[in-house]
Amino acid sequence: MAFSGLKIPDLEGKAVLITGASTGIGAACAKAFAAQGCKVAIHYNASAEAAKKVESEIEAAGGHAALVKADFSVSAEVRHAVEEAAGILGGLDGLINNAGGMVKRVDYADSTDDDYDAIMDLNARSVVTATKAAVPFLKKNGGFVVNTSSIAARNGASGGAGLYGSSKAFVSNVTRGMAKELIAHRIRVNAVAPGVIQTPFHDRYSTKEQLQAALTMIPQGRLGTAEDCVGAYLFLASEMLSGFMIGQVIEVNGGQLMV
Repeated sequence: MAFSGLKIPDLEGKAVLITGASTGIGAACAKAFAAQGCKVAIHYNASAEAAKKVESEIEAAGGHAALVKADFSVSAEVRHAVEEAAGILGGLDGLINNAGGMVKRVDYADSTDDDYDAIMDLNARSVVTATKAAVPFLKKNGGFVVNTSSIAARNGASGGAGLYGSSKAFVSNVTRGMAKELIAHRIRVNAVAPGVIQTPFHDRYSTKEQLQAALTMIPQGRLGTAEDCVGAYLFLASEMLSGFMIGQVIEVNGGQLMV
């Protein structure tokens, strides 16, 4: 199990909800946080079997995990998922806002109001809704929120992914705004911005040609993996390691973006 041999003392026993945790970065984070001794709520929507597999792997390794289902494009379901996770775990110490997706590739000139709503509701509104629902639990003992942004938030995204990139730019900026407001409750808010990571996300939305083009712009000479991203989330979750960091967006992209 990832990071099982490296222990971060202040994470043990924490109750953490990880949204979008059935596959990709979310699944890798769920396993990594469980390996630190966290109690993990694995949120999923359509990928039930994949979520159950993550849960089984965690429990087989001696960890504690539970499943929470919700459509994160629907605010009522987002709120219910947070409350359900807190109920199962006995509270919340941390929230990883990782649920999201491109929904579809569409040029701005061809996009519709429905396209805008679908992409923004899933990637942007859900972060606000989930965090708002989590605050009453997080502020009891202080805690953390780590949002998932994207390199697309800063480089305008690849063809047809502009709306997705814009939704992630919202996430990056809402991270800074939330950080200023929520630190009064001892809740630290930061974000991770992955680059081009080999996950089911790109299996669904990107062609081999698009991935090859991205590869040519990565100085490290390879696409990223979900496991490449995990360390940044653990670092930002740990007050011992990042206690004086709020409102930061850590870029994890193999050098594709250095500005």
